[in-house]
Amino acid sequence: MKYNFNITTIDKYIIKKFIGTYIASILIIIGIVIIFDISEKIDDFVEKDAPLKAIIFNYYGNFIPYYANMLSPLFVFITVIFFTSKMAANSEIIAILAGGISFKRLMYPYMLSAIAIGTFTLLLGWFVIPPANKGRLAFEDKYIKKQFENKSRNIHYQISPGTFMYAETFSTWNNTAYKFTLESIEGHSVISKLSAESAQWDTIKDCWKLRNYHLREYKGDSEIITSGKTLDTTLVITVEDFYRKEDSYESFNFFKLNNLIETQKMRGDQMVKFALIEKHTRVAMPFSAIILTIMGVALSSRKRRGGIGINIGVGIALSFSYILFLRFSQMFVHTDALPPYLALWLPNLLFAVVAGVLYRIAPK
Repeated sequence: MKYNFNITTIDKYIIKKFIGTYIASILIIIGIVIIFDISEKIDDFVEKDAPLKAIIFNYYGNFIPYYANMLSPLFVFITVIFFTSKMAANSEIIAILAGGISFKRLMYPYMLSAIAIGTFTLLLGWFVIPPANKGRLAFEDKYIKKQFENKSRNIHYQISPGTFMYAETFSTWNNTAYKFTLESIEGHSVISKLSAESAQWDTIKDCWKLRNYHLREYKGDSEIITSGKTLDTTLVITVEDFYRKEDSYESFNFFKLNNLIETQKMRGDQMVKFALIEKHTRVAMPFSAIILTIMGVALSSRKRRGGIGINIGVGIALSFSYILFLRFSQMFVHTDALPPYLALWLPNLLFAVVAGVLYRIAPK
């Protein structure tokens, strides 16, 4: 059977309902979230004298798109459940199907809307929200969170092929790495070894200032030793690498995040797990719009005696369970139980199976 995929009046009606209800649900829920967030953080704002302009524009101006995008699956599912249940209660779905439109064709405007929303959230997550997150995170670090401390010990990095860096500790108080060592290895032989009592980041010169250093260079059977009080040196690694936290990756766009992942893999940096989680979450969540739309239509297209309240309750429960499952699946990455791409796509795969089953039985 051939289907007419031209946009009809009914399609426009459903798309208008979908997009309009989606935007309205975002405004309502984000408004509620902001009210709770203000009540929770008002003491921090007052205690640390946060300027009103910074609160409005730097924090909440960047807070809104971040949480709207993060909760997009919730908005999509509730939107579909709400307006489709209302259409079913008004016998509009029955009238559409009785007019010769199949259930599969009925899904067409829903899928167009879901794909549009998914594409929009994907582009937002990769290119628009990361710069906004940078301002939001900077505000949180200054006015809400405690000062960051790098508590890592025995820090090892391969900063470039054959070049290895070691620091016993790093102090965020004075941007200094203590018991600093830099080794260059070629094959199985050490070419040079640079040791220093400390390496402090010079913010003016953008370089590391070594104190009480010793440089050993190995050439054949000979060894050349050089030492001194101070030495300025430039490395691929900068002070920003020692300040990187779990949420720092939220401020990287598509290209910067991919480059950082490659760099961290080369260095053997354990923080690469957080970067991979951020990358695959940004890709997996927009696709959930399609899966949850299919599930929502299948659940709410039938007229129920209890009205739309039951459908909305089921919709909220399932959408929250999806977000919870998505967060829980990150634990599989941290425990090395599953690779990041599989762990973060697991909720989509499981909910896709459920959506497929519901879609098959919905027309009956």
